[in-house]
Amino acid sequence: MANTVEIYTDGACKGNPGPGGWGALLRSGPHEKELFGGAPETTNNRMELTAVIRALQALKRRSRARVHTDSQYVQKGVTEWLAGWKARGWRTASRQPVRNLDLWQELEPLLAQHELSWHWVRGHSGHPENERADYLANLGVELVAPGSGNASG
Repeated sequence: MANTVEIYTDGACKGNPGPGGWGALLRSGPHEKELFGGAPETTNNRMELTAVIRALQALKRRSRARVHTDSQYVQKGVTEWLAGWKARGWRTASRQPVRNLDLWQELEPLLAQHELSWHWVRGHSGHPENERADYLANLGVELVAPGSGNASG
């Protein structure tokens, strides 16, 4: 495999639920790609998951990637909870249905296609690439809710 791809993702929501956006920055060597989009009625966690899904879908071939997220929900979901949810028929440890099941089921096969490591980054702490992903996520909010201002996430 060639270079490791650095992936930075973020989600944002104006209200929770409310209009939301997602953003992703992919970097491999000197090459960068920025992605973003939004949904008119969503939650912050759905946008965090969507950012990771869209970033992994953008990889053209099997890749080694480091995924940086400020979402503990996404990071722990992938690294700690997902296997148990599947083993229990997509139920949590307390036997509740897994929230955002559609997105977890969309993400799960993408995880097997790549060699991924997961890194949590503190949000809004001046980390340049995380700030860029946050900016892109807010562009996504603007797509679906013009004039909504800066969203949280």
